Amino acid sequence: MKKLIVIMCIALVACATPKECCSQNFKKYFKFATFYAAANGGNSISDIDVFSVTNGLETVTVETPYDYNLALGIRKIARFGYENRASTFYDGTEESWSDGANVGKVRGLEFLFEVDYKRQQGNEYLDQHHFIRFVDDKYILKGEYLEDGFADIKYVEMSERYRYKVNDKLSFNAGLAQRLSEPYGYDPLAEWMRSNGNIHYTYLALQEGYNVDVAASEYFSPGGELVATSKEVWEEVVIPTMLADYTERKRNELDQIIQHSVVFGFDYYHYTKSFWSHAWANLMPYHLDEGSDYSYHKYEGNQWLDYNGGLILGYKVNKSLGTFVEGKYNKYWNREWYDFKFGVNYVIF
Repeated sequence: MKKLIVIMCIALVACATPKECCSQNFKKYFKFATFYAAANGGNSISDIDVFSVTNGLETVTVETPYDYNLALGIRKIARFGYENRASTFYDGTEESWSDGANVGKVRGLEFLFEVDYKRQQGNEYLDQHHFIRFVDDKYILKGEYLEDGFADIKYVEMSERYRYKVNDKLSFNAGLAQRLSEPYGYDPLAEWMRSNGNIHYTYLALQEGYNVDVAASEYFSPGGELVATSKEVWEEVVIPTMLADYTERKRNELDQIIQHSVVFGFDYYHYTKSFWSHAWANLMPYHLDEGSDYSYHKYEGNQWLDYNGGLILGYKVNKSLGTFVEGKYNKYWNREWYDFKFGVNYVIF
């Protein structure tokens, strides 16, 4: 994966950069770029007392460790007119939804590389967002790697598009996209059930190394730890955990696959001090079926629509009153992740 990202970056820079520039100082590409490293943290949800009367009254306090976010990144992206730096330093908590647009504020090369190690309400996960794009009046080249641990999505995407500018505000684009990802749509549990005649999941647990002492009503993990002393706990707690571990392991055993798609998109940007509108969208209506055993065509049965888009609106009614709407939405391989916000501001003079 890391090698692919490096190749992606080199290829985009090489294709987009005029040949006479190749011998110039490398500093040119990083001029006005910002490197940042930051740590943020705070308390999580408060401790919870859990009561049990199985063997008399027992109280267990569930403690959730503090939340944190460790961010490391470098970015070179021109800000749109509606984007203002709220603070002096980048601290890794910024959200610039316009990064998802196909074209930036300026022509030329822009990039973002950011890694976030997070813990939220006791759950640890990794977020990564890297992209490099070159925008010209006639074409767009972009490479992107996204890993969203909260949404459970991870892929590399490359796209090469012809761009048609209607005017300085509106442009359309069309081209090809290639995405490298795990075989989304593959269901290890459905495959296991088909292979054995749909028997109870306890058999899968035994297959995974769990042990059951029916007479004593004791259930043991593959490491020999006692994990349940009743059928109810076994089926409601242990079995779901085992199924999650099994499906994750089976998916990780498979090689990643490349999906070739046709892509269409548009970008619109209008800005004044009192009103601004920024919208973009992408649609992938056709995907090449190469006949792979784990192709998404096997699970969808036909073609499907993958799409994403964003909308940012702001309107200052007068010196005191203003309103805004912002949102972005993504749907790839029937997996969704999105953000939105809206509100009203009133400044008292």
